Amino acid sequence: MTSVQFAFVKLVVRDLDAMSRFYQRALNLYPARTIDTDAITEVIMRPKGEDTGFCLVLYKPKDGREITTGNAHGPVGLYVTDADEAFENAIREGASPLQKPFNVAGLRVAFVNDPEGHELEFLARLPA
Repeated sequence: MTSVQFAFVKLVVRDLDAMSRFYQRALNLYPARTIDTDAITEVIMRPKGEDTGFCLVLYKPKDGREITTGNAHGPVGLYVTDADEAFENAIREGASPLQKPFNVAGLRVAFVNDPEGHELEFLARLPA
């Protein structure tokens, strides 16, 4: 049987620079690598100092197509050390609140839409 390892989540964005700044300021993710071709630009966002493992990719096509956020997907789930702080940082940097932080099943959870409408779910483990 084939072995699988998760690599990335890719978000198609309208304003690559603004979204890169949002994820840097709100969640301390930094551009680790940029791929720029005639057709697309991708910015691979990672926690500072991490060069491998799961990452967030911001993707901007260059063909002029309209970028819309549909409803056939769930949120991007992100483990954070403090869900309340992540929620407040994201709001301060331009996200829209969807669900204020709450406790469920040993987790502190909160939901926001990033400035372009991608839903993010922040999860922090509660002490046992």
